[in-house]
Amino acid sequence: MFRSKFSYSNSKSSYSDLLTDIEEGKIESIFFYPRQREIDVLFKNGDKFKIPILYNDQLILEKATENKVELTINNSRKDSAAANSFASISLLIIFILALVLILRSTSKLASRAFGFSKNQAKFATIDDVDTRFDDVAGVPEAAEELKEVITFLKEPEKFENLGAKVPKGVLLIGPPGTGKTLLAKAIAGESGVPFLSIAASEFVELFVGVGASRVRDLFAKAKEKSPCIIFIDEIDSIGRQRGSGIGGGNDEREQTLNQLLTELDGFADNSGIIVLAATNRPDILDAALLRPGRFDRKIEVMLPDLDGRKKILSVHSLSKPLSKEVDLGYWASRTVGFSGADLANLMNESAIHCARNKSKLISDFHIENALDKITIGLRSSLITSSNMKKIIAYNEVGRAIVSAVRNGIESVDKITILPRSGSIGGYTKICPDEDVISSGLISKKLLFSKIEIALAGRAAETIVFGESEITQCSINDISYATNIVREMVTKYGFSIIGPISMDSDNNEMFLGGGLFRRKPLIAGKTSSRIDNEIIRISKISLNNSIEILKKNRVLLDKLVDILLNKETIDKQVFKLTTSTLLKV
Repeated sequence: MFRSKFSYSNSKSSYSDLLTDIEEGKIESIFFYPRQREIDVLFKNGDKFKIPILYNDQLILEKATENKVELTINNSRKDSAAANSFASISLLIIFILALVLILRSTSKLASRAFGFSKNQAKFATIDDVDTRFDDVAGVPEAAEELKEVITFLKEPEKFENLGAKVPKGVLLIGPPGTGKTLLAKAIAGESGVPFLSIAASEFVELFVGVGASRVRDLFAKAKEKSPCIIFIDEIDSIGRQRGSGIGGGNDEREQTLNQLLTELDGFADNSGIIVLAATNRPDILDAALLRPGRFDRKIEVMLPDLDGRKKILSVHSLSKPLSKEVDLGYWASRTVGFSGADLANLMNESAIHCARNKSKLISDFHIENALDKITIGLRSSLITSSNMKKIIAYNEVGRAIVSAVRNGIESVDKITILPRSGSIGGYTKICPDEDVISSGLISKKLLFSKIEIALAGRAAETIVFGESEITQCSINDISYATNIVREMVTKYGFSIIGPISMDSDNNEMFLGGGLFRRKPLIAGKTSSRIDNEIIRISKISLNNSIEILKKNRVLLDKLVDILLNKETIDKQVFKLTTSTLLKV
């Protein structure tokens, strides 16, 4: 819109005076704005005024024309039309951009919808994986079995000439952390064939049919890359036993399992594909999944033995600056029952503790602290009460002496009264039996010794402080001992009731078991006999612990004095003190 560029004086002029001035020829020029109620007037003497007029005043125009006054009319319609055109074009551009964004997002949603049933398996080749069988220590038997799987893939004619068939499935079974997934990585690195890796949980979705579709897609990809290895981690996520309770067995997980069973051993030919799966819960897997023709081979990946633990510690210490004084064989002997993952964590925690102490080399001190942190927890605040320290000391030393009598002096690894997280007071670390860990067999004698050791703390309090002064310090040990006794009576047949399993827990895998309770299988009279037997065995075990500690009262008091003074007794000090004073 046009605006005059000259400034105006502060003097005023009325509408009637303007008409008179026009007739008298005093006006030089007039600037007229049709849509405004004022005009700009330039007098011949140089004065400039803004004078109000009527809206679209024609009289001023006539007067100016009659008196030949220079008249300039500024029509703002053109400016308004330009502004309106600009606004319209801007709205059109915004609309087009919004439409493009909507179409793009819609296409993404459509592509996701079409690809929703696709599996998320990851392809790997020999160049993508650095792990080899040399990097897997502590499980030589499992490694040898899996090396044969690679031979099946590389030289199938060697077996086909003898009429042997390549196994379709290999199931890795073992406790958590024993190296099942690591072995799968080693196969991927050694086989030289395409390797498909996926977690079983990725098959299961909320929508019906998605899991089965993903299984079909997985095997279709594997056929394109044949010969090929498929690795399914944690297969128990979809491989649980199928039930016939509420729901009729028609849930998404079971449909996924049915499709997997069909792909493993159905009408379709899957030659050249080996399915490798891992689980730590083989007891809950469906029987149809485990039969020959599907998972032909079951390889147990067990906890490593002494030599295996030493090799695993060596592998995980290669990248760590160990002190020359560190003997990995000694630490392997003190880590009975540790898995490969536990040993890796031990070395990692040792390195962290070394860095915290600003040391350059990892020493036995750092590994010792890391072992304590892993096995008995973080150290909490110190006990200030001398009376409480004394009670805890007698509890811990009592357990150590009974363990030394029943299982030998070597069974005690450490005694401490320093409180740890999650415990009332100290801790007595008993080394587990290597034979029990490797074989999984537990004798009646061993269970009785476990009960007596657990109740030895209460026995020590009874001897030293009397029946009326015993405390709840042994609450966790009593609960632990009671559970062992109950299993001896109801599961293992280690009681006078006889070799009968009377486990009252109904562990059958059927859907709806939480809603419908089955009638107890144990009669009321038999249940009373079980309770009485549990009480009898517990009392006998407590009395046995009391008798052992009474024989070794001198040793008990001496070890308590050392523990109160040093707060911790290690294996060497315990052996030196006990070897001459212990009475079996």
